[in-house]
Amino acid sequence: MRSGPALPADARLPINRCNLPAVVLGGLTYQQYPSPLLIDGVAELHADLFRRLAAAAPGTTAEVFRDYLTVRFQLEWLEEMGYTGQASNRAKANYIRMIRGWSFDSDSREGAVLKGWVESRFGLMPRYHGAPLRDPSGEGYRRYQEMRSQGLYGTNALESQFDLVYSFCQRELALRHQGAQHVTLYRGINRVGEHEVLAKGKGGRQTILLNNLSSFTCSRDRACEFGDYIMAVDIPLTKIFFHCGLLPGVLQGEDEFLVIGGVVDVSLSTI
Repeated sequence: MRSGPALPADARLPINRCNLPAVVLGGLTYQQYPSPLLIDGVAELHADLFRRLAAAAPGTTAEVFRDYLTVRFQLEWLEEMGYTGQASNRAKANYIRMIRGWSFDSDSREGAVLKGWVESRFGLMPRYHGAPLRDPSGEGYRRYQEMRSQGLYGTNALESQFDLVYSFCQRELALRHQGAQHVTLYRGINRVGEHEVLAKGKGGRQTILLNNLSSFTCSRDRACEFGDYIMAVDIPLTKIFFHCGLLPGVLQGEDEFLVIGGVVDVSLSTI
């Protein structure tokens, strides 16, 4: 175990809705030695989903998952949930639309909703959303909060939908990467100063604080398309919220992974 900078106090909340506090799951030691992250109440409230997934034929789990969320949250029968007129337009903002919106612009309203979900469930504060978010009383943070609220207003338990997306992703990753705890992912950047550097080492090694939700790719060649510097990180599987291929037709274009943040060791290299 190698000690290093801790998760800064202004980057975490004192409480969250999972089994580990933010100061632990957001720290460098957790990156090195991860353990499962369990969102409060998901296993108990949705036991039927996990029974269905366990009984599903090979290759059909994505369909089982989609069907369950469609019925559980009445995603195709909005009138059954009491939505009429203009309200039904916001009710259509389901988990698929939010993830697709992120893929177009992570600083969008959809991005604010997803970052807000990470803040709520894991206690990790967003560090950037169109502008740095260091000051909770500043204009940038106020704008983020407004976009988050607008994105959640009139939707059908959107954050609960994300809880199930994360839990399904974790189940599938555990099956596909049996015995593994990490996957190496890449991110292309143009300026190292775009990230919060907490410590610098030798040979391009640095310790940085990621935004509470960030996009990575499993392809180094793809990362080269987005910047002159390539950041390589051993990401705990437990920190992956969603990835390309999890649900057919969603987030396919760039071999993209949505990664929950915290303090991490990275290796920087040039193209």
